[in-house]
Amino acid sequence: MGGIGRSLTECLIDKGHKVRALVRREDARAEALRQLGAEVVQGDLTDLAAMHRAIEGCRRIYFGMSVSAAYLEATVNVAAVARHHGVEAFVNMSQMTVSQMSINETTDSPQHKLHWLAEQALAWSGLPVVTVRPTVFLEGFFLTIAARGVRASDTLALPMGDGKTSPISAVDVARAVAVILDDPAPHIGQIYDLTGPESADLNDHARAFSEALGRSIQYRDVPLSAWSEGLRRAGFPEHVVSHLSAMTELNKEGRYDRMTDTVRKLTGQAPMNMRDFVKLHAAEFK
Repeated sequence: MGGIGRSLTECLIDKGHKVRALVRREDARAEALRQLGAEVVQGDLTDLAAMHRAIEGCRRIYFGMSVSAAYLEATVNVAAVARHHGVEAFVNMSQMTVSQMSINETTDSPQHKLHWLAEQALAWSGLPVVTVRPTVFLEGFFLTIAARGVRASDTLALPMGDGKTSPISAVDVARAVAVILDDPAPHIGQIYDLTGPESADLNDHARAFSEALGRSIQYRDVPLSAWSEGLRRAGFPEHVVSHLSAMTELNKEGRYDRMTDTVRKLTGQAPMNMRDFVKLHAAEFK
């Protein structure tokens, strides 16, 4: 389920819905979902039998998967079972870069292409699809990847050039998806591009870190090759490394300098900004 899934589960249960959550393994995260009140099913998105166990009896589906070479297979597998069981809404978590792609143009990211192909397959499926396309996640580049540099040397070390980006929190994406799943009928067939509240370059984001943490944080634009190799040494799969590396190159080209107010329109509340996000996770940057 990941960061979006857990927050989404909590939102939907708070709204009075019954939730069935699929997990890959039985662990503390699965138990946390049970504590929230969810029915938990263990299985893999590429496993046909597991998908029947997860989907049968559900009217509305949220599909999201981490960056993976098996992403397209998982999408079609889930969609086929969802169509078999006649779901009334299928919310697909895609990526905002797909809006800049076409039958003639993709990006250098293998994951972007899989997302684009998955959207095509869902369009052909006849399912009642709602597509959600968030931009860069705060929890990804700025927490999972960059936190070690902030802790060790007060440095936001990323190969992002001077391009601007408007990162969004997974919690805000979950709130938007919860609104859609709560009453899906008005949203069927829609595509929602989600961003944070501000598009800024990495020096601006570093200043937000400084304000939130009460110490000076500097942005350092590091060489892409060394950064990518660091991801490999940390155990990231090559598919993920290729995707993240392509994202940094697109950021340098200004392809992530984009803004929408869709989160506010859907939820009635502005998305979290960088400073508040860093404050919320301050312990992880110290």
